[in-house]
Amino acid sequence: MDVAVIDAGGANFGSVCHALQRLGARPRIVRDAEGLAGAARVLLPGVGAAGEGMRRLQAQGLVAPLRALRVPLLGICLGMQLLFEASEEGAVDGLGLLPGRVRRLAGGPGLRVPHMGWNTLDPVSASPLLDGIAAGAAAYFVHGYAAEVTEDCVAACSHGERFAALVQRGKVAGAQFHPERSAAVGARLLDNFLQWNPT
Repeated sequence: MDVAVIDAGGANFGSVCHALQRLGARPRIVRDAEGLAGAARVLLPGVGAAGEGMRRLQAQGLVAPLRALRVPLLGICLGMQLLFEASEEGAVDGLGLLPGRVRRLAGGPGLRVPHMGWNTLDPVSASPLLDGIAAGAAAYFVHGYAAEVTEDCVAACSHGERFAALVQRGKVAGAQFHPERSAAVGARLLDNFLQWNPT
């Protein structure tokens, strides 16, 4: 399967490509709209700040094509946050593919922000993306901002407050955690995404 992996400036896109290759997919790095042509799946990985990520997508001419995609799209970490309407981080508008606003994690006593490390997933609603991933399975997170738990959330996580760890609406999905760094759980999520055929 041919998978377009967008280079939105994050250092994690190389490891995402390797994770896809281990699953038998053919990833190709995309830096402009033409690179999306013919892709069966699109991944939007990212690390860093929302404003910088959106500016890069704008400069690459990818904002409108991503909004018009007709194939499954998975955002990872910052890539997931950019799927939403807006982010408090830099007061930036996102792609608007998912309703809602990304907010800074509040933290609390003994809780560091950014949230870094392994944490457990709590399934919220059924999704093919969760096939074979048990409740309480651990995934690896690195983030200081997060989306709220809404009707699009299929798995949540807690770090002082509950937030969306995995979201899905139609052909658009997002993982706040890093599947490429989440061992068997992450590999299963990516494989589920490759097999996913949303209507």
